[in-house]
Amino acid sequence: MQCVDELVRRYGHSCLWWFGPWLPILWLFHPEVVKPVLLESGWPQRQEFNYMFYGFLKPWLGDGLLLSNGAKWVRHRRMLTPAFHFDILKPYVKIFNQSTDFMHAKWRRLVASGSTSLDTFEQVSLMTLDSLQKCVFSYNSNCQETPSDYIAAILELSSLVVRRQHRLLLHWDFLYHLTADGRRFRRTCDTVHRFTADVVQRRHQALDRLGREAWLKSKQGKTVDFIDILLLAKDEDGQDLSEEDIAAEADTFMFEGHDTTAIGLSWVLYNLACHPEYQKRCHEEIKDLMQDKESEEIEWEDLSQMPFSTMCIKESLRLHPPVMAVSRRCTEDIKLPDGHVLPKGNICLISIYGTHHNPAVWPEPQVYNPHRFDPENSKNQPPLAFMPFSAGPRNCIGQNFAMAEMKVVLALTLLRFAVHLDESRPVRRKPELILRSENGLWLHLDPLGPSCESRPPHRAPRAIHSPLLREI
Repeated sequence: MQCVDELVRRYGHSCLWWFGPWLPILWLFHPEVVKPVLLESGWPQRQEFNYMFYGFLKPWLGDGLLLSNGAKWVRHRRMLTPAFHFDILKPYVKIFNQSTDFMHAKWRRLVASGSTSLDTFEQVSLMTLDSLQKCVFSYNSNCQETPSDYIAAILELSSLVVRRQHRLLLHWDFLYHLTADGRRFRRTCDTVHRFTADVVQRRHQALDRLGREAWLKSKQGKTVDFIDILLLAKDEDGQDLSEEDIAAEADTFMFEGHDTTAIGLSWVLYNLACHPEYQKRCHEEIKDLMQDKESEEIEWEDLSQMPFSTMCIKESLRLHPPVMAVSRRCTEDIKLPDGHVLPKGNICLISIYGTHHNPAVWPEPQVYNPHRFDPENSKNQPPLAFMPFSAGPRNCIGQNFAMAEMKVVLALTLLRFAVHLDESRPVRRKPELILRSENGLWLHLDPLGPSCESRPPHRAPRAIHSPLLREI
């Protein structure tokens, strides 16, 4: 990361790296040079993922949105877009509240037993996995309290992929499959695939047995999950997604949706612990928002009433972007602003971290300053100055889901706890698949107000009577 900082200072816009003597990689870290690649290079058939950076995930995630290319990617993107419509996301806020309540009740018990310092990433990661299993599969694994084979498999697969990236000889599949890690990777993939395939198959059988109309009627008043949406999805020719495609998209969403959101939330809490004045202002904003409510529950309409807290989230995503870079292999020549032409077939590495820390774009880039995202201050920023969810046709389809979850969890956390740095555990950034901290993100927690257990019970999930379901 210090090397990237130096490259940005030295070259400003871009530079060419050689991976060995045969593979050139163009690093981009300024909105002007990122724009032609992400926004002006035509339909996404002209942008492909490349095996070097993403290929190790293929046996796990299959041909989901992250790894597919060309016509298949276009078809799936169109079919999945309704799954992230606001009408579908609204009921998920109830799930975010419930999973956060459970995490906070656990925190209070740990604090009461003397554990005032907690690794927030470990705790928040289990919470986001808990939420995702409910949103994707309508499955309650209770993984925040008891071990889950499926959750353990997801965590282990992420660790194995990172370890393989750091061992050059194991980049060749035939060597990797001979190692103990390679055998563990295959076994763990089987665990994840069995779980997903079983859920998809049982849900598909229920849909076939009842018929579409009766099945839709049976869903009225219930939260519609990700698998439901995928089963209902049809392309312009009226064709469904196959069970294999549905499983690949579900596995992709589970992978992309838990680690990134968890570490994003953890960095927000860390940054607010470093800046008590901003934390206090967030707390006051959320307290004012909740003062006339009968219960401590964040609702969908509340998410737009947290301007300063949202600014704090965005500034944390700028300073500590969970995904530090995305890569593209362009299948046509691309002309850059300075007149140079990027030949087709070459790999571009769009450095999100580099762009977010470019002093030509963000003055004093290492300083945490939420006021950068005040509407008045940010209106003149280039569109690609801030891109924690990437940008263009292949941007993150789940970014509204992620932002909604981060707002709910941050609001409830700052309403119930004050967070402070644990000075005995210094934070050292560690870039892996996401931007982690080398030894976790440890914070001191001071409970505020009454215990979660004394709160009124949650109301039943709001019924969904949206015509959107029939249009998918």
